[in-house]
Amino acid sequence: MPRPSKKKFRDDEEFDEPQVLPVRPHEQLLIDAMPELTATRVICTTAGRAQFAETFARERPDAQVECCFLDLFQKNQSEFQVLDHGPVDNLKFLCEPDLPQTAADLVAFTFRKGGDAELTRDLMQQGYQRLVDGGRMIAVTDNDEDQWLHEQLKELFPKVTRRPYRKIGTLYLATRTGPLKKVKNYDCEFVFRDRGRLIRMHSRPGVFSHRRIDLGARTLINTMQLKPGMKVLDIGCGVGTVSLAASFAAENISVMALDSNPRAIQCTQLSSQLNDAKGITAILDCEGQSASTRDFDLVLANPPYFSNYAIAELFLDTAYRALKTGGTVHVVTKTANWFLERMPMWFVDIQESEAGDYRVLTARMPKR
Repeated sequence: MPRPSKKKFRDDEEFDEPQVLPVRPHEQLLIDAMPELTATRVICTTAGRAQFAETFARERPDAQVECCFLDLFQKNQSEFQVLDHGPVDNLKFLCEPDLPQTAADLVAFTFRKGGDAELTRDLMQQGYQRLVDGGRMIAVTDNDEDQWLHEQLKELFPKVTRRPYRKIGTLYLATRTGPLKKVKNYDCEFVFRDRGRLIRMHSRPGVFSHRRIDLGARTLINTMQLKPGMKVLDIGCGVGTVSLAASFAAENISVMALDSNPRAIQCTQLSSQLNDAKGITAILDCEGQSASTRDFDLVLANPPYFSNYAIAELFLDTAYRALKTGGTVHVVTKTANWFLERMPMWFVDIQESEAGDYRVLTARMPKR
């Protein structure tokens, strides 16, 4: 299994080796339950760095284990950490919109309190469908008082075993006895209007701006200025609202849409098809390397607020590597001060404007 490339912030500067994370306490519950789990075909998720997947694969060399991620960065980091311990040929790391179409006799999930409820239901239904009759699902949450996950599992399985562990979490075990009587579709469509055009969006659980246009994205759309023939980069595209609006804002616009979530890329592609938008290319990318071409006229970004601004800094660095001299970056945010302090590291002519609850920051790419 080849090692993924190191993450970069600068063209000439590599990040340090990925941070090693200890096993999360509730994922340890999965590992501790392994003596009672007999399986040769395993599908699982992780709350950390694939510790359950690695442990199962190394201790059960006859088993085929597929560990699934909805974030390319987390998948790459997990591969680094696992492969640092040595090769493991029976473990695959997947970053795809859905669980693999594998007939499994064990599906193992790790969930966190306060996570995306609709995504959790979607994944558990998929997990049930992947199980063979007699196959088992084991699920853990970091909530030792959980009742919600228990109720969701009881909608899928006739019998669910519940084991709470004080101050750690709750473990559930259940066995598939037959096909589901009813399969729910968690995908949806929504519409928004821009410049007189009604734009249809395909949306899925787990994707930013699911079911409705985000107010930050709407602000970015309302304030962006495009000219015919522009080459545009949308960083962190989510379902693709900004990309779609940009593609129709002027003639002959080409848009590259980047996101680390494979469902976001899928939604952007499907939305492009729904609207017959020909100029959009959606790419799964957590480092911005696909756009390191220095030939973009405009970069659009609506960075998230978590991760202590590490993702926001990556967005700015990606814009720096993408823009041609004189190109422009537009950032929408509610926390303008951080950006005003950081953006001079990359850009010039920084301006701030107010748009409701948001601030829109624009800057120009200097001559290198």
